[in-house]
Amino acid sequence: MADIPGPQPTPIPSLKLNDGTSMPMLAYGTGTAWYKTGDEARVDTAVVDAVKTAIRLGFRHLDGAEMYKTETELGIAIQESGVAREELTQALRTSLKKLRVDYVDLYLIHSPFWAQTPTDLQTAWSTMENLKHLGLTKSIGVSNFLPAHLSTILQTARIPPACNQIEFHPYLQHPDLLALHKAHAIATVAYAPLTAATKAKPGPADGILKALAKKYGVSEAEVSLRWCIDQDVVAVTTSGKEQRLSDYLRVARFKLTPREVDEVNEAGRGRHFRGFWTRMFDGNDRT
Repeated sequence: MADIPGPQPTPIPSLKLNDGTSMPMLAYGTGTAWYKTGDEARVDTAVVDAVKTAIRLGFRHLDGAEMYKTETELGIAIQESGVAREELTQALRTSLKKLRVDYVDLYLIHSPFWAQTPTDLQTAWSTMENLKHLGLTKSIGVSNFLPAHLSTILQTARIPPACNQIEFHPYLQHPDLLALHKAHAIATVAYAPLTAATKAKPGPADGILKALAKKYGVSEAEVSLRWCIDQDVVAVTTSGKEQRLSDYLRVARFKLTPREVDEVNEAGRGRHFRGFWTRMFDGNDRT
């Protein structure tokens, strides 16, 4: 194991997946916030520096997507971090070259909305299964899949998805989808978990988030991350600010009570808010 400069944080809890592997429950994302426009070959040093900072602080689950054009930066940061490859989690042959690694720990289908027929989804999932068999990825999963999409691929799947990464926060709780996840031991991974504490303010969850933040001496954003973790949901977040990332790691130092989780859930049910893929829904979708 390589030496990691700086203070060692409290370890982030991990979630065991249905294929036997484990996933740290707090992830650093290089998606929407770092979306790169223009020349993909141009290295964005700000992204590289931000990822290196996240690694130095203790993040070991790194999340990326080809469509955001930041895989090159993610690969450079991994290589320059001085941390053993086996400690890092990320999201093929082209992606592996950009990432400068021989395999990834988890590879996802980014969304199901391109599929024209159920067969399209089933064929895509069969390809994912082959990538796992080839050893190019340890685990395979999906993102932005709704119950109908998951049910479609489960009809023919030889390997069930290890996880489904979805927009998840108090104002988008997906009760039907999470029930399906539980029935098939599919882990839930949340992107945009800070929405209720940031872009969806003001809202009915403001009071409880503020009260819990005061009780535990943390920010509302940290309460939002812990709210995910305490429901066995992996939380993906991002920031270019070192202090903010360091603060996020404090989620390993406190835990919400079941009643407090329920109070956030109940407050969140008072509003529906979707920040991504809105064009695919009518504004009333809650699953």
